[in-house]
Amino acid sequence: MPKTLTARGSSRADGPSPGGDALPWTRNDALVTVGAAVVDLLSFSLGSQVDHGYVPPAGCVLLVVAALPLLVRRRAPLAALAAVLLLDLVFNLSVPVGQHFTATAVVALYTVARSRGAAVVAVAALVSAVMPLVGQSSQPGTVDVIGSVANPLFVLVTAAAMNRWHRENEANRRLLADRAVADERRRIARELHDIVAHHITTMQLMAGGARANLASDPEVAREALVTLEGSGRMALREMRQLLDVLRAGDEAEEEPTAPQPGVGDLAGIVGETCRAGLPVELDVRGEERPLPPSVGLTVFRIVQEALTNARKYAGEARASVRLTYGPHGLAVEVSDDGAGAAAAPAGSGYGLVGMRERVALHGGTLEAGPLAGGGFRVAARLPLKAGEGALR
Repeated sequence: MPKTLTARGSSRADGPSPGGDALPWTRNDALVTVGAAVVDLLSFSLGSQVDHGYVPPAGCVLLVVAALPLLVRRRAPLAALAAVLLLDLVFNLSVPVGQHFTATAVVALYTVARSRGAAVVAVAALVSAVMPLVGQSSQPGTVDVIGSVANPLFVLVTAAAMNRWHRENEANRRLLADRAVADERRRIARELHDIVAHHITTMQLMAGGARANLASDPEVAREALVTLEGSGRMALREMRQLLDVLRAGDEAEEEPTAPQPGVGDLAGIVGETCRAGLPVELDVRGEERPLPPSVGLTVFRIVQEALTNARKYAGEARASVRLTYGPHGLAVEVSDDGAGAAAAPAGSGYGLVGMRERVALHGGTLEAGPLAGGGFRVAARLPLKAGEGALR
């Protein structure tokens, strides 16, 4: 399954750093504040130089101070907008300047429009449209009502478009998450097929063996029935565990579950297959060492499914299981010398799909196909990361 990684020690651009000494603003807020102040300073300096031949220092100071409330715009958007508009009013009344709508006011109004309801946004936009007109009535011909309304309206339209885009993006994200959950449940359903098919096949063969030996060899029949009972119990337990995962919204049963099988259980499944009528040889090479549980479970399921298919389709044959421990990974190979794929009915293949998925989850490779001289071979290679499967 895909893992969610949490980076540690990285700078947090979208939220305050943890700890009691954290600043009330983020790095992005600081960059936006500086950017808005620079834009306003450049616009004011160029305009004043053209209109008056000089740049009033008081105006530059007021523009910088007016941008400071943007540092807390995420935590207190309305208060930040009110402070910006108030400082802009002081700027209008203190400095000879034409009608304008500062970049600082654009950012503050945009933040309110993104985070508040329609009624609050409408009042904020109205105040933002009226405020630039204050102080301009003494200058005939300088009042532009249309321009004063158009600027806040443009900000509102932009914010509304961004809100809609954000909602659609969030809906798509949830849809992708739901699809990922559905894909995972289908994968678990295929695993259910692999597990239960193995046990049901074993139960069928054991029942047939017990019936054939019931009169001539009661002891063999008794052992077959004991194996049949164990396989049935294990099949029911594993089916219940997987159905607990598949049930959406239901609480899982509180009954403790058995540990997942691993490489240590290969001898048991090989012996079970031999008793079912298919001779199997288990060959372990290299230095045995403990493996991650997920890798051990993957190896077990590959051998289980391959031997189940061999019992179904190989006919009168022999099979071999080879497990090889390498310095950087693990290889498992299951082969038989029977009919193999030629006897498999059309449409079967969920087992191979399940094997490929399990191997792919570990970054390994899988080869499966008929042998030139007859029979079928399944071979998988599973890499081990540094520190995994180390010697005790």
